[in-house]
Amino acid sequence: MSNSIYASNPYHEEERRHTISVIVDNEPGVLARVIGLFSGRGYNIESLTVAETRHRQGLSRITIVTSGTAMIIEQIKAQLNRLVPVHSVSDLTIEGPSVERELALVKVDGVGEPRVESLRIADIFRARVVDATNESFVFEIVGDTGKLDAFIELMKPLGLVDISRTGVVAISRGPEGMSGQE
Repeated sequence: MSNSIYASNPYHEEERRHTISVIVDNEPGVLARVIGLFSGRGYNIESLTVAETRHRQGLSRITIVTSGTAMIIEQIKAQLNRLVPVHSVSDLTIEGPSVERELALVKVDGVGEPRVESLRIADIFRARVVDATNESFVFEIVGDTGKLDAFIELMKPLGLVDISRTGVVAISRGPEGMSGQE
């Protein structure tokens, strides 16, 4: 039974995860304005990455992973498009095929059998050992978010100590670049 005092909405739309790519001017304060748009309206950001993409043109790509109904995602895209330093907004989730990757550094503590098992699992997931001591490893793993989540879950019982993740980076497939602005 629902705890809400309101009747359930039979038209309730399910929230979906979306990856949005935003091309902006590479100048101070732009990221703060984009983030302010999300926080000011109560939208959550699940992942955020930003880096310069076209040095000579002074452009950066902000990749944002967020969740919402189709209506909320459309509102987010419309509001992003209204910001002055924004050149283009692409919803990579619905605009066609794209590639998403994330990198994580995963520190695992262990000796004996757990140590051997962590190396076996790392091999299966194609994670690289980037640091090793007699009592621990730091693994580097690259892949989609689901792959990283699965690897981390398997490392928990083996002595997971710490995790550092980059956030999602994404790009559309095919010959066109930056939303067709080649």
